[in-house]
Amino acid sequence: MEDYLSTNETTVNSIYFLKFPNEKTSLSKLKSAGFINEENEIITASHNHSIDVIGIITQGGEYDKEGNVIVQPTTLPGWHINYVGELPKEWEEYLVTPEFPVRVFM
Repeated sequence: MEDYLSTNETTVNSIYFLKFPNEKTSLSKLKSAGFINEENEIITASHNHSIDVIGIITQGGEYDKEGNVIVQPTTLPGWHINYVGELPKEWEEYLVTPEFPVRVFM
């Protein structure tokens, strides 16, 4: 029996970490790349891509046992999205390389 893996190419896409200046810009870029549907919703997955909208990222902060804020967390700049698939050329300027990503695809 012929080894089917020897005759087929497999492409593994990278995880891209994107930091847009704000949500409005991210939605505009998603729309221009064809990732917004007729109902104005993000198309988060297909056979060719996956989008994970993180949004605002915060760090730190202190909370009591009831979950009340004692020390406010720090809000990091930008609106964050993780993306797997062929990266649209116009998104390259928003690429970042976080040392410790907040969330990754598994």
